Amino acid sequence: MWERSLVLSAPGKVILHGEHAVVHGKVALAVALDLRTFLRLRPCGEGRVCVRLPGVGVVRSWDTLRLQALRRGFAGKRWEEETAARSPSVEQLDTLKEFAGISAGASAPESLATLAFLYMCLAISAKYGWTEEELTLINSWAFQGERVIHGNPSGVDNAVATWGGALRYQSGKITPLKRVPMLRILLTNTKVPRSTKVLVASVKEKILKFPAIMNPVLDSIDAISQECQSVLEAMPANPSPEYYPVLEELFDINQHHLNVIGVGHPSLDRLCRVTASHGLHSKLTGAGGGGCGITLLRSDTSPLAVEAAKRDLCACGFECWETSIGAPGVTLHSSSSLNAEVLHALSES
Repeated sequence: MWERSLVLSAPGKVILHGEHAVVHGKVALAVALDLRTFLRLRPCGEGRVCVRLPGVGVVRSWDTLRLQALRRGFAGKRWEEETAARSPSVEQLDTLKEFAGISAGASAPESLATLAFLYMCLAISAKYGWTEEELTLINSWAFQGERVIHGNPSGVDNAVATWGGALRYQSGKITPLKRVPMLRILLTNTKVPRSTKVLVASVKEKILKFPAIMNPVLDSIDAISQECQSVLEAMPANPSPEYYPVLEELFDINQHHLNVIGVGHPSLDRLCRVTASHGLHSKLTGAGGGGCGITLLRSDTSPLAVEAAKRDLCACGFECWETSIGAPGVTLHSSSSLNAEVLHALSES
């Protein structure tokens, strides 16, 4: 029997540059954040498999014998034949939904998270490790979870979570950046909901309506991503303060471009104004239309200035976290490497 507990973590992710343009074949830069999701695996002597996902309010358990029977009799084929390269079939997912009591059309985060857990619980063997081959396997299975939840994902989220650092994404090809500085940022959630699908469609419509205007804007966003990549890869060897004004200008220019293509929002404009009043530079990250924004912090930005900016952002009704980009990827922790706050949170879950 598996006798010891394991604690693992993986980083969050934001798009630094290239939102929406990436849909049209341009370069996007995705970076790992030092805001991590932790997973604790521990043996259970009750003959059950239990999962607790406090972030989405999931607390479920299943009898081990029932899971084993499901695996053996799953649609007449063996789970051992499953690979991380094969997409989950509709039949498989429907069977798991029925098993877990999830309605056929359910799209709530808790339902999709439960479905992804069950699928991978039954499909993955117990082997784990940290060689490049094994990281590739982790990434492949994480992509399967993305497929269960999102249907046709890009593969960027799972790749950043697995390898960390920063990645260049273009036309389906994912390339890790060679070197990445640990830049400090503020991540701010405006709490304004939006539909990525609707925003992507609206950008496409505008490109079709005004191609001579919009295509040069996308080319410019592409150039911003590539210029930012050059700066990020140069900084570790020469950590000069002169790079920060360049990165700040790129933030400003890209934010204006994103407003031009129609994915801005008054809440994001307000975020940029608030941080500008403290001498800081911000842009939206992701789909836009609300959602989140990121603010670059220079290496010499004082803690008092950061706290003042956070206070003013929170006064707008936003949520704000100070973190850094370029964080490491999936990590296996020892108890001694975890701080008291993380250990307490894990003990409560």
